Amino acid sequence: MSRNTPPFLVLETGRPVASMRRHGSFAHWIRTAAGLSRGEVEVVDVQSGDAPPSHRDYAGVLVSGSGAMVSDREPWSERTADWLRDAAHEGAQLFGICYGHQLLAHALGGTVADNPRGREMGTVAIDPGPEAKGDPLFAGLPERFLAQATHLQSVLGLPSGAVALASSDLDGYHAFRWGDAAWGVQFHPEFSAGHMRGYIDARRDSLAAEGLDPAAMRAAVRAAPDARRVLRRFVRRARRHA
Repeated sequence: MSRNTPPFLVLETGRPVASMRRHGSFAHWIRTAAGLSRGEVEVVDVQSGDAPPSHRDYAGVLVSGSGAMVSDREPWSERTADWLRDAAHEGAQLFGICYGHQLLAHALGGTVADNPRGREMGTVAIDPGPEAKGDPLFAGLPERFLAQATHLQSVLGLPSGAVALASSDLDGYHAFRWGDAAWGVQFHPEFSAGHMRGYIDARRDSLAAEGLDPAAMRAAVRAAPDARRVLRRFVRRARRHA
């Protein structure tokens, strides 16, 4: 990164499950998957109450996943939503992942709640919609691609003016764009196959209690390079607009 290239800001909204923390934080996973060096990223732990600085000092903003629930409206989460709403309206380059996707939708007036179809977890098939063909991050991807996912809540209603970009069998809004600089993805482009297996292992009792087969889910985990490509495209686009 040159001295004149602004860094990226990661808003950390949570921590990995305890058994996966030896592999680092969400911010570390995101930075690595995005192909960014340590010097190209600054991290703010909003879940602990830290206030984000001005988005104008950064090429783009990435919002992590979390074990929290957007619908709980925790004070730190609502403050971060207010910040995201203002940043989006000011044209900041934004990319929300899982909780970050839901929080961005909520911030802009969308609806987030428990997914009535239940938990979605494992390597899932993502189906880009018609609008994806002309989207800077999704154009040219396969008609169906794989991604890692783990969530109980979903975006059930998009914000006014948002465009749906992709869905899965259990989630109608796996990705959206608002304006021309703000994206949310329910899937985890920063998860490797190893991360996904670790999450399934950590949730195996809950999965079994819900009538799911954690062993089969674990065996079905696959690499998801196209999902990671979406994240890297955001980074390249944000750099061009910095």
